[in-house]
Amino acid sequence: MLLSVSCHESPKAALLSVFVEQDRVVLPAGGSESFYFSVEEPEAAFDLDKDVVLYLAKGQTLLSTDFQLTVVERTETPGRYRAIISDLGRRDDYESAVRLGIRVSSLEIVLSPSFICVAENADPATRVRKTGLPVLYLDTEGGAAIRSKTDYVNATFTVPDADSTVSLACQVRGRGNTTWTWPKKPYLVKLDKKAPLLGMPAHKRWILLANFMDRTMMRNLVAMKVSSLTSLDWTPRCQSVELVLNGVHQGNYLLIEQVRVDKNRVNVGDDGYLIESDFHYDNEVQWMDPHGRCNEMKGGIPFGIKNPDSDEITPAQVQYAQDFIGETAGILYGADFKDPEQGYASRIDVASFIDYWIVFEVMGNHELGNPGSVFYHFKPGGKMTAGPCWDFDWGVLSYNYNPQARTGLVNRNACWYARLFDDPAFQAQVRERFRELLPALQTIPAYIDALEKQLERSAELNFKLWNPAQDASQNGGRIINGDENMSFHDAVNRLRTIYEERLTVVRDNL
Repeated sequence: MLLSVSCHESPKAALLSVFVEQDRVVLPAGGSESFYFSVEEPEAAFDLDKDVVLYLAKGQTLLSTDFQLTVVERTETPGRYRAIISDLGRRDDYESAVRLGIRVSSLEIVLSPSFICVAENADPATRVRKTGLPVLYLDTEGGAAIRSKTDYVNATFTVPDADSTVSLACQVRGRGNTTWTWPKKPYLVKLDKKAPLLGMPAHKRWILLANFMDRTMMRNLVAMKVSSLTSLDWTPRCQSVELVLNGVHQGNYLLIEQVRVDKNRVNVGDDGYLIESDFHYDNEVQWMDPHGRCNEMKGGIPFGIKNPDSDEITPAQVQYAQDFIGETAGILYGADFKDPEQGYASRIDVASFIDYWIVFEVMGNHELGNPGSVFYHFKPGGKMTAGPCWDFDWGVLSYNYNPQARTGLVNRNACWYARLFDDPAFQAQVRERFRELLPALQTIPAYIDALEKQLERSAELNFKLWNPAQDASQNGGRIINGDENMSFHDAVNRLRTIYEERLTVVRDNL
């Protein structure tokens, strides 16, 4: 609403209103920025040099401490003007609500609605853009809060697209198990239509991982990079981003492809299966297979069907998956399991099981044996294939949660692998495959170095918002990864060191 303020009672002047077109003017340190304003009465007369002034939004105090109005000039449009505000170089952290005032007589001043003058270094949007990471904007309908992991909220997802941005209609909900209980929330975004994001192939479903507990902000990034060096069918592509939710910066997130069946993701066709083994036991179609042992799991190993979807799967498909996995496990734990024709090699893709194990082992991820977020896939009539990799933030590349990782293997006795390692031929294949992959695995420290530089400015902002040490609330009062109270750079150095040590430890224990 336009506002006219009179210092004293006087006859109404010809000029009644002033409107500033921007609601925010961001001033570079020691520099200037222009903005435009217009008046309702194009023919109103006033002196551009003397009658146009800036005032605090509250009261009528002329501003002169941090910035000043330096130029006012006409444009080609009658009643529209260009003004320039210059930073005075005295502070770099100001943010002031101001009004543009025009003197129309010695006794009367017309004021515009308020707008903001802010130093570039103090402007949240500018700081976010200056991290160098893509900035994603998620705006829910009516600013609605995202409070549920099951109920979607309508939203708009705005992402960079070449030299511009694109706004996509979507729905969003929360996700995760333990991670959903922490202050910084992870989200699932379901686009109305398939679309590529940040160079990743088109799909409807995307995940925004909060990485709340990860002081390095790169555990998942490193794990996905390691996975991509192997022969696994597919590794989720991902990109570090800044997330702005309903206008409020939420910090550093990882935009990552959701694990879904698709020609560009888990490619098992329309009739294929995507299976998750997870101790949370929260899939809609799930069962416990009694074969084998899996660390502390009671009653067998949990399996759940992720594809076909629970609302589309038939009883026959459920039975096929249960029979296939049960028969495979039965053969694995049978007397002739080593037989190359009739044993486990006839039912599982051994190369994928080896590479999957190597990723978990190098990263020190114990959840292959817990199990948590462990995936398999297969086509009817085909072999059970391990992968993809997912969820590498809990206790990964850390001796805090996995002290045995200092000197030994973490997943030697993981689900099914305890039995596989009973076969000397399998042991030999793992040893040989690790030797083949080692040169590629040795490039990861340089990748960590590059990530450290890329994420440095993002980390500074992120950890002003969030304290990863709050993860102790889900771990008996103890921090999980062990670096939560470190600086970003110290945490990265620790991560790099542990990774390099893991390569040596794994090699020496195979």
